[in-house]
Amino acid sequence: MRKFRNSILVIMASLMLSSCATVFGGRVTQHQKTKPAPGEAQREIRVVALIADIILFWPGAVVDFATGAIYKPKK
Repeated sequence: MRKFRNSILVIMASLMLSSCATVFGGRVTQHQKTKPAPGEAQREIRVVALIADIILFWPGAVVDFATGAIYKPKK
């Protein structure tokens, strides 16, 4: 029973310490990582992932922006 409880705690902690777009958004493309040059169109943000980051664990939004996973991939 103790191992089960510890496993649940580890899973919950890993979910809380991760960010939604990084975990559930799939592979990060080069378009998402590259900052747009002056005069280029800005990258679109995944609104659902941003709201989930803010509600569930706001430091996850920092991770998403740092990795570029918060931005929508180019179609």
